Amino acid sequence: MRWATLLFLLSSTVAEANDWEAFSEPGAIGIMRHALAPGTGDPGNLTVGDCATQRNLDERGRAQARSIGEAFRAQGISFDVVFTSQWCRTRETAELLDLGPVSEAASLNSFFADFSSREQQTVETRDLISTTDGDLMLVTHQVNISALTGRSTRSGEVLVIRLTDNGAEVLGSILIQP
Repeated sequence: MRWATLLFLLSSTVAEANDWEAFSEPGAIGIMRHALAPGTGDPGNLTVGDCATQRNLDERGRAQARSIGEAFRAQGISFDVVFTSQWCRTRETAELLDLGPVSEAASLNSFFADFSSREQQTVETRDLISTTDGDLMLVTHQVNISALTGRSTRSGEVLVIRLTDNGAEVLGSILIQP
């Protein structure tokens, strides 16, 4: 049993190391689920721009965001722009990463409470990616990432993707635990 555990840990380390290399692929960008924020969804009285009405990062989430930024810098990876949703937890994650200038993009806002905007926001996100020059990171929400990639992500997980004609190809994944 110990050997199985050791092999699993070694294979996980190798996979993570290979995933850093995915950023060197043509057209590769990062799309990240915000760092740890306790709970699910948001309160019914959510107001964009008013963090008191939202689910926010806790200390573990802040530490996770900083650690992710440090890991990227250690790999020599930064971004020309980091787009974020207008939710406080994504904005704070993007700022704590400290990997490039942060700019809000409404297409990255969560549609967890109302899936009627899913298609339109996903199209707008694809347009944002395809019209932005340079190295790009998006910080957004689980539902947005899933709509674009078909993949589920954990808090703080970064998928390395590139757009395809039919959606997005996942090239790799990076997860730094707090």
